[in-house]
Amino acid sequence: MLEKIKFLIIICSIFFAKSTIAQKDRSVCFEVANSKSNSAESLISVKLDEESIKSIKNQMVLLKISKKGEKIVPFQLEKEGSKIWFKHKESEKIISYCICSQSNSVSNNLKFNFQKQNGVLRFDYDGQYLIGYRYNMKLPPNGINKLYQKSGYIHPVLSPKGDTLTRIQPPDHYHHYGVWGPWTKTKINNTEVDFWNLKEGQGTVLFKEFKSISSGKVFAGFRVKQEHFSYIQKDSPRIAINEILEVKVWKNDNPNQYFIDYTSVFTTPLEEGILFEAYRYGGGLGFRFKEQWDKNNCYVLTSEGKNRMAADGNKAKWCIIYGESNNRKSTNGVLFMSHPQNRAHPEPMRVWPITANKDRGDMFFEFCPIRHKEWEIKCNKIYKLNYRMLVFEGSISPDQAEAHWKAFAYNPKIKIN
Repeated sequence: MLEKIKFLIIICSIFFAKSTIAQKDRSVCFEVANSKSNSAESLISVKLDEESIKSIKNQMVLLKISKKGEKIVPFQLEKEGSKIWFKHKESEKIISYCICSQSNSVSNNLKFNFQKQNGVLRFDYDGQYLIGYRYNMKLPPNGINKLYQKSGYIHPVLSPKGDTLTRIQPPDHYHHYGVWGPWTKTKINNTEVDFWNLKEGQGTVLFKEFKSISSGKVFAGFRVKQEHFSYIQKDSPRIAINEILEVKVWKNDNPNQYFIDYTSVFTTPLEEGILFEAYRYGGGLGFRFKEQWDKNNCYVLTSEGKNRMAADGNKAKWCIIYGESNNRKSTNGVLFMSHPQNRAHPEPMRVWPITANKDRGDMFFEFCPIRHKEWEIKCNKIYKLNYRMLVFEGSISPDQAEAHWKAFAYNPKIKIN
């Protein structure tokens, strides 16, 4: 008898859910068809036409409609790109979503916020500092060559519990700046230009302007223009590369994790183009880790099963870098993910060996698309590199890393009704 009662309750619940959906004023509906079986959550977008974007009002909610009923899901409107963004987790083959009015809609309190502070664009989640982007020029320490001054990089990146994971201007490499990606061995008209090693005075990468800054219930982020200057002609520096860097910071339901999506789109205005020569580092996504990590407390695991002793120069879909937390009671780190559409994917890596910096074993990581093969960049052609970082406390298993990479790599198919 008890089982029959439970069954009737389930049937009634489904009927009630369907009836309440029908009563709501729907603006836009679409279906998400999952292409890969996966257990990890991902940030996805749906591009809508202008009329649909205009129909979305502040009091509207996004309803997730599945066999389990309906659920309100936070979403964020991006009018510039005519998109809505939301977090999606594959649980059924096809899931429907509708944007609709609801009289008792959820609170619009924002979780993500940003502020400009002392030349840094700072992003917080629920009051906690996550990352900063440096847009003003950062001068080197007193007595150090001013060629090392720089803007246009991410620092700090903090762990979910507040450990600073990045480092800038370390005495062993004053040109290292948190998270950044200048190209190293390049040629313009057969003349070498190094944008990475600033002391050479051949080139640099600097912040130019903000294209957009946003924050909301789902993510915070920015789009900036960065200019790669060639100083080979000392009296007339010229722009060799124009780059649009787009960064989004977002969270899943795990309080000990958050994500950074990092996309670089670049072109060269030079009629002769520019050649990125094959080299062990440069371009892609570089990350200089904190001073406290060395060969005794920092570890590596790649998608191909390589550890710190074997990772350098090898290719990977993803790579976990982790080490001892500041309180020495746990670990934290970053899962780096390369998108399948990136050049040379699975992507070659630069991972400092345990002998780095006079056997200290400091940690530097980079996805390096030109590690084994040169890349010819042609005038006005658009190039793109796309990465995701999962910043975590504790640990990430290989199975979890693979699930997160799949969620990043394979976008579900979307059908607008």
